[in-house]
Amino acid sequence: MLDLQHAAAFLPRTKIHASVDYAVTVGSDLCIVTAGARQIPDESRLNLLQRNVALFKGIIPPLARYSPDSILMIVSNPVDVLTYVAWKLSGFPSNRVIGSGTNLDSSRFRFLIADHLDANAQDVQAYIVGEHGDSSVALWSSISVGGVPILSFLEKQQIAYEKETLENIHKAVIDSAYEVISLKGYTSWAIGYSVASLARDLLRDQRKIHPVSVLARGFHGIDGGDVFLSLPAQLGRGGVLGVTNVHLTEEEAQRLRKSAQTILEVQNQLEI
Repeated sequence: MLDLQHAAAFLPRTKIHASVDYAVTVGSDLCIVTAGARQIPDESRLNLLQRNVALFKGIIPPLARYSPDSILMIVSNPVDVLTYVAWKLSGFPSNRVIGSGTNLDSSRFRFLIADHLDANAQDVQAYIVGEHGDSSVALWSSISVGGVPILSFLEKQQIAYEKETLENIHKAVIDSAYEVISLKGYTSWAIGYSVASLARDLLRDQRKIHPVSVLARGFHGIDGGDVFLSLPAQLGRGGVLGVTNVHLTEEEAQRLRKSAQTILEVQNQLEI
């Protein structure tokens, strides 16, 4: 708090508070949760997750009590399962509980595609959906560069490509966070920018579409239980205003359902 307060001269007029009392959050429009337990050496992923659930039991209910009309945004990992946990603990409608999901993955994806094509990342429209993790799905069929579908773009620019090259770009997205962690111990700047972008679009009712973790049951044949995973969703003051019915090939839809199953298997082992 003090470190941020010392930057006051460089910022618009902003009040920054810190407290261990959740009463300071009363009447919030948006609550962003980044808290998470660190993994102990040799600890199982499930045990780490259960410790995070215990942490969330002390965080989410008081936030919901003091700000019953707020939007909850979960950034803690594993984000999809913890967004589901937050939804259950808060009692909020699903449109007001969002996970940061694959918003950052999709940004990394756009950067790598642009880098490969020597184009500007802002001209690349591309989504990664599903789990924020190893089972995420790259939607190659709907990628466009400057409005031109990517496969047509590659042919017109006479850029040779193989399916293996495309798969390697997706793999680089999945591995990129691990690479940053191995080099500096944690990730911070990119996820910070990603969450700030989501917060801005929610609070200013920008109605932009972002791939974020939402309640996905019923979309693209996903069944078997309530599950949160990333799909392109329109965001505004009401939270999730709608999920975009983006075209998926049958192979992409199958991979998405498999990703949902991966999350559900973990979820079903939890004690909430």
